[in-house]
Amino acid sequence: MRDTVSMPVRNIFLVGIDVDSMGGSQRVLHTLAQGMGERGHRVELIGIRPSPEPFRYNREPSYRHTTLYPEPAQPVRSSRTLTQRLSPARRLAARRARADRDLARVRLTASLSAVREGYLVIGSPWAADWILSLGWQHLKGIGQYHESFMQAQASANLKLILRHYPLLDKMLVLSQDDAVQFRNRRMPNVSVMPNPLPFCPDEAAPLDTLRLGAVGRLDPVKRLDRLIEAFATVAPERPGWELHLFGEGPMEDDLRAEAVRLGVGERVLFRGTISDIRTAYQELSLVCVTSEREGRPMSLAESSACGVPCVSFNLSGGVRDLVEHEKTGILVLAGDVPAFAAALGELMDDHKRRLQYGAAAREHMSALALPNVLDRWERLFIELDR
Repeated sequence: MRDTVSMPVRNIFLVGIDVDSMGGSQRVLHTLAQGMGERGHRVELIGIRPSPEPFRYNREPSYRHTTLYPEPAQPVRSSRTLTQRLSPARRLAARRARADRDLARVRLTASLSAVREGYLVIGSPWAADWILSLGWQHLKGIGQYHESFMQAQASANLKLILRHYPLLDKMLVLSQDDAVQFRNRRMPNVSVMPNPLPFCPDEAAPLDTLRLGAVGRLDPVKRLDRLIEAFATVAPERPGWELHLFGEGPMEDDLRAEAVRLGVGERVLFRGTISDIRTAYQELSLVCVTSEREGRPMSLAESSACGVPCVSFNLSGGVRDLVEHEKTGILVLAGDVPAFAAALGELMDDHKRRLQYGAAAREHMSALALPNVLDRWERLFIELDR
């Protein structure tokens, strides 16, 4: 048991670009902030930009919550002509943007300088790009990366990490595989820190609802078209089964059309954003991940905690940490839709196997319970203080 008397009260700042949209990394930041606050630490969660669709994660937050900019980021519109670039409206918008940026920097600097010591936890490389030119050096700097090394390599994130994260005391990644690959890129300060579960239900899902599901934004990278294709392959021989998609996003119309085209339009249900995500998992018999890439998807951790087995593409070390192949779920070669469909069919037909996998999944997730992950953070703080 943790000795709450002997642990010092710490000043902890958690900072991200947008911390209030409904998403896995945002839920992690709010979960950490709540848990650290309930342990008695002085915690401030800071969003650089407000969310265009804010979601309330904690009804009674134990932490301060600040947003630096007054409005969400606006889409950048290119100016094709000199007249457009010099138009009064455009120049006025540029002045307002600079004023908002300067005020946001002043507000963040004031928050950070209000304490003599503490910890600055930066939630993404893009947040680091915005923050690290400011006055934070009296704090211990910790940079998180919530995706895989492969995802970083395929985007601008890797350059930002290599530029900014060596300036920090510690970089945290989600799996040992990712840590090794970042160390191979001469990142000496890398450690592994898993994301905590936001909930650990007392009872497992019954797994008898004849429902497959996916949880997350309907974005292109999630490749839910693959999931619909796999479901359409196995659905004709399995009447009563449905596919439920939880989330919103730009691909919804295309995905609806794809379901109709493949003859399963009435059996693919678009559930939108749901406030009580654990209830969604309790409704499902299987969770599916068909993304192009993933780091350590919270949907796999959360569904496993609810006792729901999965079929997932084998996308990263983080996925392999969460899913024990043929023990808590089935991992399939990334991009192999026929193999994914075959794995779905196996588990759809075998309720007993689903229950076995689900029970093992709950046990496997016990290390990610919030108190256990918070203990790891406490040990990290002690390490940084030496």
